Amino acid sequence: MNCSISGEVPEEPVVSKSSGLLFEKRLIERHISDFGKCPVTGEPMTMDDIVPVKTGKIVKPRPMQTASIPGMLGMFQIEWDGLMLSNFALEQQLHTARQELSHALYQHDAACRVIARLKKERDEARELLAQAERQIPMPVAAQDTVNAAALSNGKRAIEDGEMGPDGKRVRQGISNSIISELTDCNAALSQQRKKRQIPSTLAPIDAVERYTQLTVNPLHKTNKPGILSTDILYSKDLIATAGADSNAVVFDRSSGQVVSTLSGHSKKVTSVKFAAEGELVVTSSADKTVRVWRGSEGGDFDCRHILKDHTAEVQAVTVHATNNYFVTASLDNTWCFYELSSGLCLTQVEDTSGSAEGYTSAAFHPDGLILGTGTSGAVVKIWDVKSQSNVARFDGHVGAVTAISFSENGYFLATAAQDGVKLWDLRRLKNFRTFSPYDENTPTQSVEFDHSGSYLALGGSDIRVYQVANVKSEWNCIKTLPDLSGTGKITSVKFGPDAKYVAVGSMDRNLRVFGLPEEHDDQSET
Repeated sequence: MNCSISGEVPEEPVVSKSSGLLFEKRLIERHISDFGKCPVTGEPMTMDDIVPVKTGKIVKPRPMQTASIPGMLGMFQIEWDGLMLSNFALEQQLHTARQELSHALYQHDAACRVIARLKKERDEARELLAQAERQIPMPVAAQDTVNAAALSNGKRAIEDGEMGPDGKRVRQGISNSIISELTDCNAALSQQRKKRQIPSTLAPIDAVERYTQLTVNPLHKTNKPGILSTDILYSKDLIATAGADSNAVVFDRSSGQVVSTLSGHSKKVTSVKFAAEGELVVTSSADKTVRVWRGSEGGDFDCRHILKDHTAEVQAVTVHATNNYFVTASLDNTWCFYELSSGLCLTQVEDTSGSAEGYTSAAFHPDGLILGTGTSGAVVKIWDVKSQSNVARFDGHVGAVTAISFSENGYFLATAAQDGVKLWDLRRLKNFRTFSPYDENTPTQSVEFDHSGSYLALGGSDIRVYQVANVKSEWNCIKTLPDLSGTGKITSVKFGPDAKYVAVGSMDRNLRVFGLPEEHDDQSET
């Protein structure tokens, strides 16, 4: 008799007491341990319900196909045919799955287009509704209520013209006179750029190749180590650093002394910039504020303005070429255009494209009429400052855009993110080169063109300096400075005047200066 499970003659037969069915012992034991019931009748069954059957030794007969070579070849042929048929069926299933996936992707794309069109129509309808509501005359009672609120809450608005009756700051906007000032500055800088030549005092390539570490200066507290941003005032050889310890420091490179420590922020200082020929310093912070500091005769800097227009971390500050205005970029998905002298926010611009990405970096174009911003969503956005409209966007990065830098000639834009540095041609609005010097776990934190536009430096686990070329030529790496990943990742790289040195900030709270040994004044390391 054959086993009720396998259909073959059992080698070690057992029989069920209740049903009388014959089983192979190893098969029925495994089935009972897994399911606890008879595989044929479905009734509950235990190991006590089976009885072994004593039989003589069973010898399985050899199949006829294996009794001869032709028979074995025939059996192999049958198995090969079965394998081919199975493979054909799998290929058919794969082809069908691909067609279904293609159809699903097409439907998804069509749905996205429909959603985008509906959103656009919704926004247009909202604008029309808002215009209609503004045109409808306000009832007399409501008008009286508004007038009473204006009289009771708007005294400060009458006195200084900065606050509205609802208690919110009134945005004056970028006036025509300011736009004219920006346009004149742009025209003057563009004209100068056409005649400008690379200065004879610029450090040549062989000098950059001989860069070595000159000084190491621990400028910030050890409780929260880290330098997040640096800036250099060329005229006085001052270096400003922004720290994770909530302080900014102004450092005199020539004397090796700290000129002033700017304390006041409650959280890390994310960006620092000199303005007005060093008379002012602007800092941004994770505490959602921006501070404007003015220098005194004694060298200290006092806080003149505390700006609270953002609702999330302020990640970047960039100063306009006129030295009269600056822009801040925040994770609240807005950037603000400020007047430097008064600290007044003239306009706050929010991206109306619907994206919820905050801004992580910002920089003015050398001519001052274009603003570049990097987002936490790996997108670079280009803005027309006069109209505050988004005129271009660059996609392709991975991770937040941590730094951006325009070349001095105004043709190139360098952006840094987790996947490295990308170079964009602003005339053709496309990416023409990508540097990926580090692994995926080491993002590029900083990128910077020197003031002449001859060199490009980027920082990750080390510092690399490239020779600037054109779109079609190769950008050669001419110097790689030491790997600092063991002491803290590099967060900022800034060229000194004429590229005679480069200042590097890192997460180990140290400001390092790399340059030519013969130009160093034997200043001892701190």
